[in-house]
Amino acid sequence: MGENVRSEIFREDLLEGKVVVLSGAGTGLGREATLEMVRLGATVIGCGRRPEPLEETAGLAAGLPGSFEHDTLDIRDEDAVDAFFDGVVERHGRIDVLVNNAGGQFLSPAEAINPKGFRTVIELNVTGTWLMTHAAATKAFIPQESGAVINVTLSPHNGMPGMVHSGAARAAVENMTKTLSIEWSRFNIRTCAIAAGQFATDTFVNKYPKEMVESVGMSIPMGRTGESEEMAWLVAFLASDAGAFHSGSVITLDGARDNWFGPWPPPALAAEGGTIRAEERKK
Repeated sequence: MGENVRSEIFREDLLEGKVVVLSGAGTGLGREATLEMVRLGATVIGCGRRPEPLEETAGLAAGLPGSFEHDTLDIRDEDAVDAFFDGVVERHGRIDVLVNNAGGQFLSPAEAINPKGFRTVIELNVTGTWLMTHAAATKAFIPQESGAVINVTLSPHNGMPGMVHSGAARAAVENMTKTLSIEWSRFNIRTCAIAAGQFATDTFVNKYPKEMVESVGMSIPMGRTGESEEMAWLVAFLASDAGAFHSGSVITLDGARDNWFGPWPPPALAAEGGTIRAEERKK
């Protein structure tokens, strides 16, 4: 929905004056979150490994109330991350929000994941998130005594077959989020995580097995995948002053998938009238 000039949910100046750094801004949830915050008046500095998607996001952001800048960046490269944040602070004088959206994984049985593949996922999702967070804190948030970190993780939390590397990485990020919310509260820095369920992004629709894409909605109690703008609205809320007391929390956004697999009542139960007889409950 990048073509919409105004947000469908918030007042148009909600994030006016905010300087936001967002990784993975070129595609999917990162792009939609970027566009929503630019609609709301923010200055968003996006980064990603490939320039072409970032340039596409820039084209969609043109003419919106806020502004969008972008740089190519491998968040695993410590020197490059430091230089990136130095540049943002030099140009804008401050950073108000960091959204750690960049990440990645591949679908594979656990026994088929070699050490290199496992390390790659950990380095991208854990080390990269830490390098971005540490740089934002030491170069901007701590000196100015304010800031917010929003980390994007994954739902469900009860195990994801085929994603053991990513599940381990995102659990580490969630614990990092909670720990930093305590340690850095003395600097007025708040940290939150959004555990995102299945969203109908281009990557999911076009790069995951067709059978999974077609059936995933049946695994979600709400009966559908999420829309990218629904994630963007939550990011914008947490980035705004309305989210000022949210810290240390992991907010799960997944249509209740973290709580239950599939619809309720289950199809077999629904076929029998949708209720459990009292005498059966007593057994």
